[in-house]
Amino acid sequence: MKLKLLTASAALSIILYSCQKESDSKTSSIPESVLSQIRAQGFSSDGAVAVEGGYRVENDIFLSYTQLKSTPNLGPDLRVGDEEQYHTTNLLKSLPRTITVSMNYPSNVALFTAATDTAIARYNKLGLRVTFQRVSGTGQINIVGSDLGGGGILGQSSGFPSSSGNPASPITLNSHAGTFTSSTSVQWLGTIIAHEMGHTIGFRHTDYKNRAFSCGGARSNEGAAGVGAIYIPGTQKSAKDPGSWMLACTDGSNRPFNPNDLIALNYLYK
Repeated sequence: MKLKLLTASAALSIILYSCQKESDSKTSSIPESVLSQIRAQGFSSDGAVAVEGGYRVENDIFLSYTQLKSTPNLGPDLRVGDEEQYHTTNLLKSLPRTITVSMNYPSNVALFTAATDTAIARYNKLGLRVTFQRVSGTGQINIVGSDLGGGGILGQSSGFPSSSGNPASPITLNSHAGTFTSSTSVQWLGTIIAHEMGHTIGFRHTDYKNRAFSCGGARSNEGAAGVGAIYIPGTQKSAKDPGSWMLACTDGSNRPFNPNDLIALNYLYK
């Protein structure tokens, strides 16, 4: 579906304002002691939301109660510019390998299956040393649905690769009424899934140090998060990168891998 630029811009402004307002309200209800724990782990506490089993931070990263209590081991924070690609200290190991992906969203099964296949196809056509295969049951990356509330939250990743070099799981997509419907674009949903898969294999947000770039407004930027934020050589250091699949917030558009994304993916996994 195509929208006029003015209409699309107005709608985006409403979504971002609504999301910011709700996030601020929920963050204020979290005890300062918990917010301090979040910051101690290297994450921004701005917009943190209490969810089942822990907290969602930095838009789409899940931080469990257990992780909050652990001793932080902050990885390197090697920043060059504001909108370039970053990866975590831990990456996938035992390459080449095939990662199995399962889709267990509770509704719109055909839509979510097609979107998962779209995301997988985007990675697999690159000839990387990591490929993905959708399976039934539970895969190494399991995509599930859970009510994450309103306010524009689309999904969250359970984190980044483990020290043993395996992908994080699960990816949780929001099943809150109206978040995704039968009219949701397969390509856009595929972008969201590809984004969360990106986290599970070691990619940070492209606008890690300037979240206002994709999220708008005054935003606290992200920390090293105990997992590192290491600049990927060859990705642009100063020019804006509006089409990246790893931007922190979506504008509702389809974002297949752009040239900068391809540099980052090839650098880590070619």
